Amino acid sequence: MPEPVLDLISIGRSSVDLYGQQIGGRLEDMASFSKAVGGCPTNIAIGTARLGLKSAVITRVGDEQMGRFILEQLQRESVETKGVVVDPKRLTSLVILGVRDEKTFPLIFYRTDCADAALDESEIDEAFIASAKAVVVTGTHFAIPNAAKAQRKAIAFARKHGRKVVFDVDYRPNLWGLAGHGAGEERYIRSDSVTQHLQAILPECDLIVGTEEELHAAGGSEDTLAAIRNIRALSQATIVCKRGPMGCVVFPEAIPESIEDGIKGPGFPVDIYNVLGAGDAFMSGFLRGYLRDEPIETCCTWANACGAFAVSRLLCSPESPTFAELQFFLKHGSPHRALRHDVAINHVHWATTRRPQAETLMALAIDHRSQIEAMADEAGVPHERIAAFKRLAVDAAARIAKGAEGFGMLLDGRHGREALFRAGDHGFWVARPLELPGSRPLRLETDADGSLGAVLNEWPVDHVVKVLAFYHPDDDAALKAEQEAVLKRVALACRQVGRELLVEIICSKNGPVGDDTMASVMRRLYDIGIKPDWWKLEGQPSAAAWAAVDAAIAENDPYCRGVVLLGLDAPLPELEAAFRLAQTARTVKGFAIGRSIFGEAARGWLAGTLDDEAATAMMAERFGRLVDAWEAR
Repeated sequence: MPEPVLDLISIGRSSVDLYGQQIGGRLEDMASFSKAVGGCPTNIAIGTARLGLKSAVITRVGDEQMGRFILEQLQRESVETKGVVVDPKRLTSLVILGVRDEKTFPLIFYRTDCADAALDESEIDEAFIASAKAVVVTGTHFAIPNAAKAQRKAIAFARKHGRKVVFDVDYRPNLWGLAGHGAGEERYIRSDSVTQHLQAILPECDLIVGTEEELHAAGGSEDTLAAIRNIRALSQATIVCKRGPMGCVVFPEAIPESIEDGIKGPGFPVDIYNVLGAGDAFMSGFLRGYLRDEPIETCCTWANACGAFAVSRLLCSPESPTFAELQFFLKHGSPHRALRHDVAINHVHWATTRRPQAETLMALAIDHRSQIEAMADEAGVPHERIAAFKRLAVDAAARIAKGAEGFGMLLDGRHGREALFRAGDHGFWVARPLELPGSRPLRLETDADGSLGAVLNEWPVDHVVKVLAFYHPDDDAALKAEQEAVLKRVALACRQVGRELLVEIICSKNGPVGDDTMASVMRRLYDIGIKPDWWKLEGQPSAAAWAAVDAAIAENDPYCRGVVLLGLDAPLPELEAAFRLAQTARTVKGFAIGRSIFGEAARGWLAGTLDDEAATAMMAERFGRLVDAWEAR
């Protein structure tokens, strides 16, 4: 067999976790939920992938929306999915969870005849198992006869080819039939039958990881040291005992007289928010070191730090740190015991886990409201006609994009609601405006009812929030403060609800623009804590001005996705010249042009001198010309 190309393959549960968002409330009273991928082995596959390992998972999901959600998220996380079986007969497992207090985490497993429990040994492929350095098997799936056979077959193949076998005890009494449906959070019930099942696995393992209670279950004793000795009598594996806030203790060889004489990895002092998923994050961190032959002390440090992130946040797999985030934390620490409140760490987490994005972005911007309303008024037609024109703009963009990545649209919800739906059909990157058109000082369309968070929660998760500010460095202090307060409120709301932010800045309407004008605005916004995912900027007067923009981003947010160029209704030849100058900048990734593309078509269509096809063709021709000009670089 060839050398392994994967670091690990985890086997077993996959579910959709629905977390109640009302912290401190009863699960009976939860009113809204956050959705995430869950299940111990699936969490480990995601957690290790975020830490830079090449991971895969063997599981089953249903042939429905929840199953596709798991598959799509695994692919976004760069987890190999060839071992994921889509089951046409069974539903994806669900888990409902809540946080009552730091010791109470009610949860309900919905696993009756679920897809992952139907995992079969016929789905364990020898070549696939041999392609990984290690397989990770989990205790819960040994409670199901067919799934137990599948895991044992994987173990046999792994040992045949000299691969590591990692055993996460993952003891859930509820899933062994030892507790009722309402006792999902129960972590330990003594059972000789469970111990017998688990001990049959121990001799085949190279690494065994569990909490003290889980090691009690595997070792058949409620004295932790005695349980560990019982495990050692059956297995030569490295044994890792997780001890919550105390960190962990590792026993690679003989068991000493005291637990304290093992190789200890101290924990990190953080406030506990939710312990669910902490073990999966811990395992991910440990495996990052273990499978890269790091010293055990390093494995423990990484494992405990990853566990600290998990307990300080709400969800499971979405909260696992990336390797960049882990290293940032270990280098800089945090002034917060509640890591979820650390702005610097949270930015690294956000920026390194957001959805993948094409390197180039070419967008048709038709989020205009007041300008197109003025065109409709000039033509003497009702504003209701605008929605149909915006649908034509989507068709025009689609003719040029032809399904390729890197294309997008800026669309509004006032006149472009139906166009927004159609843009989704084409896989476009989509940004939507929040600003009240033309407002200076900046005002938001949501200001009338103050429901910014509620509005953003209604948007699809992949829609980007766009806000335009007419801002100049020479503005008086009161105007700056007023505009900055609105921008900060939008930036905070975006992070709270998990939406990307595009900040559009126009300086030229309110003062002279020199080589440092735009960069000085960007530095000011960075100084007050605003770190947009995207900037949308007007053309700059020189290559030196673009170099200053590059420097402002490099100094303040190396994770920024970049800059897109706006048009300000300039003629196409001027835009093509602006493209050539902008392309001297490293951070300029594309353009988002509006009236230069749609303006003439809109006036003709609204006036009735252009039919649908003529207006669509005109927009497509102009958009295509700009695409060609951009790609000509």
